[in-house]
Amino acid sequence: MITVADNVFDGERALYGSRSLKIKNCRFDGPADGESALKESSDIAVEKSYFNLRYPFWHDRTLEISDCEMTTMCRAALWYSVNVKIERTKLHGIKALRECRNVSVSDCDIISPEFGWNCGNVSMENCTAESEYFMMRSTDLDFRNVNMKGKYSFQYIKNALFENCTFDTKDAFWHAENVVVRNCTVKGEYLAWYCKNVTFENCSISGTQPFCYCKGLKLINCSMTDADLAFERSAVKAYITTPVISIKNPYSGIISVPSAGEIIRDDENAKAKIIIRDNTYKDNDAAG
Repeated sequence: MITVADNVFDGERALYGSRSLKIKNCRFDGPADGESALKESSDIAVEKSYFNLRYPFWHDRTLEISDCEMTTMCRAALWYSVNVKIERTKLHGIKALRECRNVSVSDCDIISPEFGWNCGNVSMENCTAESEYFMMRSTDLDFRNVNMKGKYSFQYIKNALFENCTFDTKDAFWHAENVVVRNCTVKGEYLAWYCKNVTFENCSISGTQPFCYCKGLKLINCSMTDADLAFERSAVKAYITTPVISIKNPYSGIISVPSAGEIIRDDENAKAKIIIRDNTYKDNDAAG
């Protein structure tokens, strides 16, 4: 592996098509304002380098990035790449990751709208993220200890596991499919509408109108705060540990709660059984 160290690159496609290259303490910045520095490269390791130019890592194979900074000017940093490992790096440009496969991200600081679209087999651990439309249409995700803030996250994702994460997000998990969210804190309005086969286990959930139009939804030992008009037109099995404000027209399944301020049934198809464990409200329509 050839080492390139302590250099500045600002030209167009400065290291295009490189093979077996180690880059250390370099800057991709300067008046030439060149794009696509390492496009179409393979077997690349980048350490302690600074990226202030656009599109540095497109169509790359086998790429390791550690202790680097990608600024807000480093737009669309990683697209169409395979076998990528990113550690202890700032990813601050818009659309930083898209249509990549086999990606590992750990101990990173992500500030990137539209991050992670259409990616597959992505693991993320010990990261913070601020983004809108985070990870949209991505598959095979494994997230642990991720603290994420932003709207419209995890829409249309498939086959995912989230553990010990904190998500402050609105309209999250819409149309998600085959997802498990375990030991997480999830704050956000209109959570997980239209999802299919999604399970929340030992989670703290807050926000208005959660879990509407769902199929195969499960909640296991979850708390729900500020939850009103929950479960509308959903097929659900839920054991909730806290009172809910209101439940509206759940279509099928069983919902067990300690108490509910209101149960609304004005849809003839709303046939789910609702169990009120402290008997403060008896739902006669659901008793059978």
